[in-house]
Amino acid sequence: MTGSHEQDNTPTTQDAATTHGIVVGVDGSEQSVSAAKWAAREAELRGLPLTLVTAYTMPVFAASALEAGYGVPDDTMIRDGAMQVLQGVVNQLGRLEVPLVHRVEMGDAAGVLVDYSANANLLVAGTRGRGGFFGRLLGSVASALPAHAKCPVVIVPKGEHASRAAAGVPVIVGVDGSEQGRIAALAAALEAEVRQSPLRVVIAMPPISGAVAWLPATVDEQSLIGEMRERLEAGIDWLKSEFPSLEITSDIVDGVPVDVMVNESKTARLTVVGTRGHGGFTGALLGSTSQGVISHAHGPVMVVPYLRDSRLAHRASFGPTFS
Repeated sequence: MTGSHEQDNTPTTQDAATTHGIVVGVDGSEQSVSAAKWAAREAELRGLPLTLVTAYTMPVFAASALEAGYGVPDDTMIRDGAMQVLQGVVNQLGRLEVPLVHRVEMGDAAGVLVDYSANANLLVAGTRGRGGFFGRLLGSVASALPAHAKCPVVIVPKGEHASRAAAGVPVIVGVDGSEQGRIAALAAALEAEVRQSPLRVVIAMPPISGAVAWLPATVDEQSLIGEMRERLEAGIDWLKSEFPSLEITSDIVDGVPVDVMVNESKTARLTVVGTRGHGGFTGALLGSTSQGVISHAHGPVMVVPYLRDSRLAHRASFGPTFS
């Protein structure tokens, strides 16, 4: 930041942290089992270790007893219960071709998983969990993780299966011309390359009538679309320079960004969005929209945090960019 001497702790794509490999939060629910199975396939695909984590907190009644001076509660029973849940998920995964680590941690589930994300390649969670005893892990945590994790986060819906791995099923990424969108596009390109899948790059274009209040009166819709197309094609040329063997297509799709990306997720092997974007005309796609996509997508969604990447410096040489 200009005028600031604070250390910049923004992670970079060169960090390549592999201490924990693929980390998945589990609580024994069907959603968490789906997430764990998806994460296991991902770990084997990448040749990375798989780390299963469950977290528990002290029940409210026990904490109240402690504050009242009734003694320190023994958490052995709670921890043993958490371990049994974790072992049940491990048993459902069967034999893996990569190292498997499973850990039980005491603490807020979101906080525990964010801590793990600092040394992980990917953080995986289900859309919803049990509630109650292991409560927060996969419910509200799924919405908390993308905003705070230090690595990309994938949210896996219940019942997700391997059929999306068929040849030709694309990885789809939503962009809006922002640097965050470019970071998401780079991450999506890597995911497509690892899976040997094509990449589809999408810009959602809300109806002009919805933005008339702040667009100049002289704006011509066709000219605007043409300008967006020119910038999008320049961005595709840049991506192809970084991933020359990758099949990449692009499209400008009419519609509200959330609706567009949710619809795209029906035919995606993985749907990728960033945590925030420009805002305004095309920018909602990578801001609050990511939460809407997570909530309603028909398949796994990857949310990519902002990461420093030297490849961003090359983008300007490929033509027009959004300001």
